[in-house]
Amino acid sequence: MEKIIIDHDRFLRTISRISHEIIEKHQTLDDLVIVGIKRRGAEIAELLQRRVEELSGISLPSMELDITFYRDDLTLVDQEDKMPVYSGSSQYLNIQDKTVILVDDVLFTGRTIRAAMDALTDFGRAAKIELVIFVDRGHRELPIRADYVGKNVPTSRDELVQVRTEKQDGCYEVAILGK
Repeated sequence: MEKIIIDHDRFLRTISRISHEIIEKHQTLDDLVIVGIKRRGAEIAELLQRRVEELSGISLPSMELDITFYRDDLTLVDQEDKMPVYSGSSQYLNIQDKTVILVDDVLFTGRTIRAAMDALTDFGRAAKIELVIFVDRGHRELPIRADYVGKNVPTSRDELVQVRTEKQDGCYEVAILGK
């Protein structure tokens, strides 16, 4: 069973709203960098970067972050005889004393965000990290909270939330898959 909770138009309106919130929260965008967690978080970060530039005329420095080797569930992947694929970051970006806008698609337990913050330390010590989450579904295991949320969606642990993006899935939408 699948239920579309955010369609294409609402997806892009959400990108626009979050972009406005980022601009409004900061007096200047000079010390901001945007970092998207691969894969869908990186694509959402790219959409946010473009929209912020359209609205403000400023292109934020950005990069894609691969957190594969920072995950605390990597041993579980190895036990399934699957080798993790590490594709690295899109480029090196010094985040020393910058405000990092960290972007991901779904916030669930918080473990992906913890891994991303660990990975970010390889790029310097950020002055501040702000979190953009497209869908917050609850069920946190770590004390992590997003600064910018596209949509809060109460779910059961059995449900799956899929944020679909153009490059990965051929469309922009969010679906809940029930069991």
